[in-house]
Amino acid sequence: MTKRKLVENNILGELIPKRKQTNKTSNYEFTIIIPVFNEEDNICALEKKLSEFVSQSALSACVLFVNDSSTNQSNYRIIEVCNRQKHFYHLSLTKNSGLSAALKAGIDATWSTWVGYIDADLQTTPKDFHLMIPYVKEYELVMGIRVKRDDSFVKRASSRIANGFRRFMTNEGVSDTGCPLKIMRTEYAKRIPLFTGMHRFLPALIQLQNGKVLQVPVRHFPRVAGQSKYNLRNRLVAPLIDCFAYRWMKKRYINYQIGENNIE
Repeated sequence: MTKRKLVENNILGELIPKRKQTNKTSNYEFTIIIPVFNEEDNICALEKKLSEFVSQSALSACVLFVNDSSTNQSNYRIIEVCNRQKHFYHLSLTKNSGLSAALKAGIDATWSTWVGYIDADLQTTPKDFHLMIPYVKEYELVMGIRVKRDDSFVKRASSRIANGFRRFMTNEGVSDTGCPLKIMRTEYAKRIPLFTGMHRFLPALIQLQNGKVLQVPVRHFPRVAGQSKYNLRNRLVAPLIDCFAYRWMKKRYINYQIGENNIE
């Protein structure tokens, strides 16, 4: 195989391939994707917390807001924030497509070595990425596990049922796949197939590529602004149905690696 030219060691001491710069995210080691749908009241608080993390991160980091065609002032406020913050970027979907589509759009637009994900509701904090970054060299997915969930009994109970059934169906061994705090190696994330509900199966979809997954305890907070986009149907019923779709796909999933070639 033709050898790729290598850049200098990054902050973690790893040699990383030199990439063709396709957009500004390739100038960073770590891109944090924030899917947003009608979260106008959280944008300013997000700006403060994310800017603090970016300035302190062990990896050179940027933020990518993905506006899922919000119907309020969310996109306007996102653009304001990105105009103020040097390392903040945004893109907007032309129609509301759901969390999985917004997340996949962000992954497809990312060219840093690692890509992260956090929800815009601030029930988790970007500061806890500091707890996860030390493990990104060893694992293709490092994800949070909420040790003390500050949610209603119904929300916790429905999530517990859905997580239990998902583990039974996927055998991925993850106790809290719904925690919206994850760091993935971008090349693995880009190979994840797009389907509605994809975000619930990120650990299993990384494992299908023979990637390793680690869970790290993180904090969880009550929602203080905006409204939850989830109800009993899309928190419990939809995930149970999606498990059968995953089982079908798992049997037909194609996983390959390129060997010798002369195109690079």
